[in-house]
Amino acid sequence: MVFFLDDELQSSEVKALEAHLTECEGCRELFENERRFLTALRGFKPLNPAPPELRAQVERILSNGPPAYSAPAELRVRIMRTMSKFGASTTELIGSRGALLVIGLVTIVLLVGVWYAAKKGNAEPSPPSDFAMMAVNNHQRHLRGQLPLETTADAPEEISNWFAGKVPFRVTLPNYQESSGQEKLYELEGARLVGYKTDYAAYVAYSMRKRPISLVMTSDAVARPSGGEQIVSNGITFHYDAINGLKVISWSDRGLTYALVSDLEERGQQSCILCHQGTKDQDFIQELKPR
Repeated sequence: MVFFLDDELQSSEVKALEAHLTECEGCRELFENERRFLTALRGFKPLNPAPPELRAQVERILSNGPPAYSAPAELRVRIMRTMSKFGASTTELIGSRGALLVIGLVTIVLLVGVWYAAKKGNAEPSPPSDFAMMAVNNHQRHLRGQLPLETTADAPEEISNWFAGKVPFRVTLPNYQESSGQEKLYELEGARLVGYKTDYAAYVAYSMRKRPISLVMTSDAVARPSGGEQIVSNGITFHYDAINGLKVISWSDRGLTYALVSDLEERGQQSCILCHQGTKDQDFIQELKPR
């Protein structure tokens, strides 16, 4: 819903959400509350200008510092478009006390750029992929109640069949617990479609001891795992990232790319129990432990 208010949904998703809002009173009320909140924020007026001493000090820091990592042109355009929604031009912002915030953000961007350049110069893990970031974003939206499940089937084969014809790839969820006859360690809660690039990806929600786990899938022709710390196990390269306090593992196998998101303690071993709890797979799980 937040993405709808910020004009970030695809046209098909906008139509689907608008149709849902006409029928669902609860979601419509939540939508109106969110709209009123954003309208109130945009109604705040510019405050007082920043002191000349502060502006001069910031200018000296910017002029003497190393060149910052430059944001992509598309991101800068989106930022300017968002700023315009608040009813203030760039000139008005700089001429107000709001300049304190703008200057502070510029300084933070500069420092982050310097940090990024320094990290890039060392043999550090690269930033998370956009697919991993998308998976984390949808996991958080689901936790906030902003990403309701479209099916609440709790059987892997039912979920797999539900995705048939809805995504341009085949989804086959593992049925490891039932087939192995071992203790049931996790619950399958349901699934839905999520937007990614120009098409849909498959989103599946699990829980383990009441702690949520998200699995996102798409074709490896659309997304390839990258970034983070790389761990190789059984011929598959896993990319481990820590994003916003969550643990993310992404990998490609048999034509699909996956991202697994959780807040479980283990880096990757515990969440991979979803498919590999059996004794025969212990060597596989052990490989996912950090070195």
